[in-house]
Amino acid sequence: MYFCTMRKNGFLILIGLVVLVTFVSCNSYNKLLKSTDNELKYNTAMSLYEKRDYNRALQLFDVLQAAYRGKPEGEQIAYYTAECYYNMKDYEIASHYYKRYVVNYPFAKNAEPALFRSACCYYLESPNISLDQTESYTAISEFQNFVDIYPQSVLVDSANKLIDTLRYKISEKDFNTCMLYYKMEEYQAAITSFENFIKENPITHHREEIINYMVLTYFNYAKNSVEEKQRERYELALEKYNTLVNMYPESKYISELEPTIKIIQEELSNIKTK
Repeated sequence: MYFCTMRKNGFLILIGLVVLVTFVSCNSYNKLLKSTDNELKYNTAMSLYEKRDYNRALQLFDVLQAAYRGKPEGEQIAYYTAECYYNMKDYEIASHYYKRYVVNYPFAKNAEPALFRSACCYYLESPNISLDQTESYTAISEFQNFVDIYPQSVLVDSANKLIDTLRYKISEKDFNTCMLYYKMEEYQAAITSFENFIKENPITHHREEIINYMVLTYFNYAKNSVEEKQRERYELALEKYNTLVNMYPESKYISELEPTIKIIQEELSNIKTK
């Protein structure tokens, strides 16, 4: 019983000490914010940044910007302000501060990583494949801008890999859109989407699959067309099938399409005899 009481009292004392230290620390920090000792503020801000206390570091960086404008410390403050927002995952604001840093200090040693980080902010804001990809397009543009400005940078390979990742995400979204038109039986829109997709993504891994669906799309489109349009659309389905056979002679889709092709040939034969 006595031992338990002692442990409880010790715990309460420890909590009290933590509260006291926190109060003293906060009180000291608030006094520092109001003081005129800019050097102490600067050193404290850098120390807080190193300790990953980004929120309090930002407050000090903010009040120091005017005092150190045009001085070496001013450059550091501008860069670490952006870094704080980045590490706090406030990417939109971080990108703004990185860009402002590059504009104000274009020849600084941190200008190159700052521009790269700015592009990374858009990459990290890029949403899931199912959502609008505006941020992905912006990120690609930002990374390409970085590569153009710093073609010899060690970060160029990373930038190009991230561009490839973003392009893949965009192409997957576009492919899903094509398939959505097909599943909704919007055949004219599906055909246009498939054609555009292949033009914009000539080395896509979906090419074989898309040609298969183009055969089926033209087939269904023909079936649901007025009589004078059917022949042309059945022939286009056959044309896509022949493309599939020539490009992918081992394709699994060839055998799957055989019943459809037989129907198409019969329909074309009937049309010609009319």
